[in-house]
Amino acid sequence: MNTYIVLLEYIISMELTEIAHINTGFTQKFGIPRQSGLVSEIGHIIFTPEFRNPTFIEGITEYDYLWLLWGFSKNKQLSGGTVRPPRLGGQKHMGVFATRAPYRPNNIGLSSVKLLEVQQSEEFGSVLVVSGVDMLDGTPIFDIKPYIPYADSHPEARGGFTDDLSKGIQVKVNFPEEQLQKLPEEIRTSAIELLSQDPRAGYDRGKQRDFKLAYHGFDIVFIGKEGEIVVTDVLKTHV
Repeated sequence: MNTYIVLLEYIISMELTEIAHINTGFTQKFGIPRQSGLVSEIGHIIFTPEFRNPTFIEGITEYDYLWLLWGFSKNKQLSGGTVRPPRLGGQKHMGVFATRAPYRPNNIGLSSVKLLEVQQSEEFGSVLVVSGVDMLDGTPIFDIKPYIPYADSHPEARGGFTDDLSKGIQVKVNFPEEQLQKLPEEIRTSAIELLSQDPRAGYDRGKQRDFKLAYHGFDIVFIGKEGEIVVTDVLKTHV
């Protein structure tokens, strides 16, 4: 049998095993940071029972950052070879492999997160506490690899169309104190960080309407006004 056919059959038969899932405060896709590390959101990585043996993470605390390979569990399948990145207003087409858009031939995401600590849970065993997450609550994780600075960091590398977006993309956030007090103290800073990234797609920024950011059981209602985001209400969505 030809080598190509053997390789193709192997790829088709290969299955990804979910080794863990991550708990985050993001219950809807809207508002999730577009990249990992932009917001200090905390996540808890819960291993599936077959991967809770502590030998699987032996030595992991010697690293500051980790790579997570995970699945886009709530998006549509890619149709065609191009996508329209929201940061470009949703009007310009780019090749899918020249973007980090979630619509891909295989629904696999890649994130670099900071390892804060390893907590021990009687129910779940070792739980990895990480920050800088950009994943929906309950996202399946397929693999974890250590971030290695000498090999993984390329500070002088070109960033394509993102070079024009990586500087000065934060917007001013007007979060009235009476609204901010409605949030638990431990998520107030990260909520402001999320809003400063302007969660609206480029094509939505001129629209005069309310937007809702679902975060840790709250809906943060805001509008865009004169180059800033103004929070108008904070609503609790569950008891």
